[in-house]
Amino acid sequence: MTLLDGIRKNSFAVFGRAGMDMFATPEGVKAEHASQFNADLGGSSANICVGLSKLGSQASLVTSISDDAVGRFCLNRLAHYGVGTEYVRTIGGEFRVSLAVYESVLEGFQNVIYRNGAVDFQVTEDDMDRVDYTKFGALITAGTVFAAEPSRSATFRAFENARAAGLPVIFDIDYRPYSWPSAQVAADVLSRAGEQSDLIVGNDEEFGFMAGGMEKGLAKARELAANGRVVIFKMGQDGAITFVDGKEIRTGIFPVTAVKPNGAGDSFMAGLLAGLAEGRDWREAVLRGSACAAIVVSKPGCAPAMPDGPALEDFMSTHSGLTDA
Repeated sequence: MTLLDGIRKNSFAVFGRAGMDMFATPEGVKAEHASQFNADLGGSSANICVGLSKLGSQASLVTSISDDAVGRFCLNRLAHYGVGTEYVRTIGGEFRVSLAVYESVLEGFQNVIYRNGAVDFQVTEDDMDRVDYTKFGALITAGTVFAAEPSRSATFRAFENARAAGLPVIFDIDYRPYSWPSAQVAADVLSRAGEQSDLIVGNDEEFGFMAGGMEKGLAKARELAANGRVVIFKMGQDGAITFVDGKEIRTGIFPVTAVKPNGAGDSFMAGLLAGLAEGRDWREAVLRGSACAAIVVSKPGCAPAMPDGPALEDFMSTHSGLTDA
């Protein structure tokens, strides 16, 4: 199955973490001064699932959650957003779901992540073998799953299983230094994952990290594309370059008044894939991903800020001020 054929089946198995987000309210209040917080689903892979589901795609999360109130909170919120939970395994003991505490303040933004004893790292090869890959058109993973064992080996096992089932692999680099034992281990493992993927999405810093220097990031993206992969090289305010079929497609961004920086990458991935699943070309799909990212950073929270189809169409029809790439 080709990459586009798989995406157009519009059914995705997404590997990675679910977590709880607690974000200070109202907007503009720093977390340390807040007296109230809103709680909702978080975690990069769970966010991608929510974004896809809201845009009409089918998405199932493959992960582990803790056998406690917070784990059940995440499970309930996944169900609330229409995300498939048939491959979410509950684990007892001292492992815990991740917690993120942040604020809707752009200047001096703080996102405090609690990841000690993270339960999502306890996903095993057996968990991956239980997935019915024939139900899906493509596998999606965020890079965090590779930061520790047994999740690292388990996800590479999922890559093998996906290949055997004819599914393309979509990889969001999503490098989080705090999760890794060392930068060298991260660079080696993430590069290995990239080499086994069909579509790679990351920002300039992440590609630079994989290449061993920021100045080498663009060359790394071109190298991966030259070897047959589709690569999307995001450059923040400077837009993105999509490397596909020997072409370099440059796209800009939609300027908005942001209230926070997080969640943009997860929403971009959802908008991109949902757009491709609808039969749109790469340029239009990337622009829809960029619009989703703009929507999310302009609202509090991550999962609740993800747009549905009508919200995305409304945004694109009323925001013609796309920056030049």
